[in-house]
Amino acid sequence: MSFIVKSILVILLLDFQVTCAAGTSSKNNLTKKEFLALAIKNTNSSEVQKPETKTLWLDKKIQSKVSSILDHNYPKLRLRYQQIRAEEYFQTVWFLDEIGKERPISFAVSVINNRVDLIRVLTFRESRGGEIQMQAFSQQFDQVGLNSESLLDKNIDGITGATMSVSAMKKITRLAIILHRIVSTKELSK
Repeated sequence: MSFIVKSILVILLLDFQVTCAAGTSSKNNLTKKEFLALAIKNTNSSEVQKPETKTLWLDKKIQSKVSSILDHNYPKLRLRYQQIRAEEYFQTVWFLDEIGKERPISFAVSVINNRVDLIRVLTFRESRGGEIQMQAFSQQFDQVGLNSESLLDKNIDGITGATMSVSAMKKITRLAIILHRIVSTKELSK
């Protein structure tokens, strides 16, 4: 075979591999159990509590708040979350999904006292925007809270080519803090 024919075949083969990988792959970064272990270690507390699994039912009022953040209803009737209650803090851990451009991205978010303690991408299924999985990017969300308009109180730098993935991560961050506020208010009223 001539050099030109071989070159064309190599280019076609590489293009085919990239197309197949982009359409079917998903990258699992952490399991829920691994994230939970990280979130508990991240509290810097001398007393480490065992997390308790709780359920938040998404009634019309909560679903309205959710849809105002995500621009659509959350596709579940209830959310399970982990709760850790200590003297100096109240922590919740949420496992939430949001569509990036075309496929769902699975996130894990730990919130302590209405501020993000830790956020990670558990599973990334998109063909672009994978940079949001990098710890250097997700560290921007450390200690983020919400302002009076329920927007993030800290500027998050975007990533060229990953606009929709970054937007999904921002929405999930806002949602986790709102859900934390809802359950902490319920816990205080007990």
